[in-house]
Amino acid sequence: MVAPLDTIAFDADDTLWRNEDFFLDAQQKFVDLLSAYHDEAYIRTQLHQVQIRNLSHFGYGIKGFTLSMIESAIELSDGRVTGYEIHEIIRLAKAMVAAPIHLLEGVEDLLRQLRGKVRLMVITKGDLLDQEGKFARSGLEAYFDHYEVVSDKTASTYQRLFEKYQIEPSLFLMIGNSLRSDVLPVLDAGGHALHVPYETTWQHETVAEAELEQYGPIPQCVNMGAVSDWLSRSGFQL
Repeated sequence: MVAPLDTIAFDADDTLWRNEDFFLDAQQKFVDLLSAYHDEAYIRTQLHQVQIRNLSHFGYGIKGFTLSMIESAIELSDGRVTGYEIHEIIRLAKAMVAAPIHLLEGVEDLLRQLRGKVRLMVITKGDLLDQEGKFARSGLEAYFDHYEVVSDKTASTYQRLFEKYQIEPSLFLMIGNSLRSDVLPVLDAGGHALHVPYETTWQHETVAEAELEQYGPIPQCVNMGAVSDWLSRSGFQL
């Protein structure tokens, strides 16, 4: 049975290009910086808790992460954190913002194959300025028809975008590395989704097996280079 598609959307971070690596590297440097106050496990736990607590205030992205590092440093040191240590945290953030863009293997080949056959979109969450900067530096702008930076990815987020761009959900496919952000809410909104996992996943984006059971088998490709064959095997008509 042939299923038509007229729109394919991609997540950005860790789907089109590497991103989580920079956060992991910054976290390790943060741990090293604060090692005089607590052990590594406690520092990591505290930072994660502060990040999650701050999502509703600062959202996703480097700026929110930076504010969470500063707040964590104050709490971990009982207010004894030095100006030098705060300055080092800010330097970490600036290095993350300026980090080069490394496209994931197979991304550009896939976009070349799809360009002109369907409408192509990027739907990513995070800080608007940072995400727009990465997109501009990626060299991928010419492949995409639309680029959306959203504060979060929920079923209502996708439904709002379906209305904005007059997309029929059954003709929409989302491709991304996060089950929580790129797959499950799209299925809840009536669209199709393909999971292309990255080598590492932020703890907040993981999904318990029990939560996945209601969805049945989740379509998955090992990397972006396998997506084209998957589209053919799945019977999607472009």
